Amino acid sequence: MNLTLTPSQILLYGIAIAGGLVYLPYIVVAYGRVSVGFDMNAPRAMFDRLPDYAKRATWAHQNSFETFALFAAAALTTYVSNSSSEQTSLYVLAFLAARLLFSLFYILDLPWLRSPMWAISMVCIGGLFSSSLLR
Repeated sequence: MNLTLTPSQILLYGIAIAGGLVYLPYIVVAYGRVSVGFDMNAPRAMFDRLPDYAKRATWAHQNSFETFALFAAAALTTYVSNSSSEQTSLYVLAFLAARLLFSLFYILDLPWLRSPMWAISMVCIGGLFSSSLLR
């Protein structure tokens, strides 16, 4: 059985995985909401009652939406311009790892580690856009 993926497949699967990573911090938010007593009548009003880790998970979740839009655009631009390569595959894999660690470091309140992960993910997005523009 051959499990080797082409660079084009890595781009497309990377978008799907990145979409899933958007919701990873929300699992922590949901746990925080349950732990303080979820209020169905005012789910957003309970933010102030959430534990600090759940507040940070909320912010990581929101940041993930913002970053996902840029990543998806960059990956799709690379895909449609037929610019996929081993280098773009590395950008995708590095982006996914950086975003996973970004959320983890955000929730754990480690800003000195979180910020570099954000920067790495932005460099990867820039690399994807550059690869399609330089084609």
